[in-house]
Amino acid sequence: IVNFHDNILMPIIIIVSLFVLGLLVWIIVRYNAKSNPKPATFTHNTTIEIIWTAVPVLILLFIAIFSFPLLYKEDVVPSKYDLTIKATGHQWYWEYEYPDYEGVSVTANMLETREEAQKAGKPFRLGTDNAIIVPVGKVVRLQTTAADVIHSWTVPEFGVKIDAVPGKLNQEWFQVEKTGTYYGQCSEVCGIKHYGMPIEVKVVSQAEFDAWIASQKSASTDTIKFAAK
Repeated sequence: IVNFHDNILMPIIIIVSLFVLGLLVWIIVRYNAKSNPKPATFTHNTTIEIIWTAVPVLILLFIAIFSFPLLYKEDVVPSKYDLTIKATGHQWYWEYEYPDYEGVSVTANMLETREEAQKAGKPFRLGTDNAIIVPVGKVVRLQTTAADVIHSWTVPEFGVKIDAVPGKLNQEWFQVEKTGTYYGQCSEVCGIKHYGMPIEVKVVSQAEFDAWIASQKSASTDTIKFAAK
């Protein structure tokens, strides 16, 4: 995505913008009333009209050569994926389930105050009380839905933006090659606290991920035993 933007789109945008600017300046200088007191009377030029129709079409076709395969790769989940996470949007928080690991789920609420965020060492209005944990280098299938209204799960650094729609299960995928913490936000206006649905993803080693899963299973088992008592 970055390569397509930086090396394909940006040069085309700059060249077209400079060309149009040059035409405007030339027309303003050459054909203003002072420089051209007697305007031309012709209204059409078939050659020019063919050129300004054909050239944009060729430019769009050139862009399509690179963008269509990229769009397909973004949209189609690889047949071999390592992990599935189901994200359910609520007004106003995210709920995450790990279907591959029975009983493992977390809810992620925004840290409401600047003091809470600073204490946790997280950016204000992006940090959450619980991050979702994924292993580095693994293909993650993300399923999205919503419990109330339409939300949108978006993490710019992953190149992922997918709607969470009530009664429908959408899916997307991502694969992160570098450990660290990544942030995103709900990108579909969903009500008065739309701003309060940040996304925090922590990418860790496989060993750290396995340890986290084990701790979540243990906590879940303890909760069930306590409830039974």
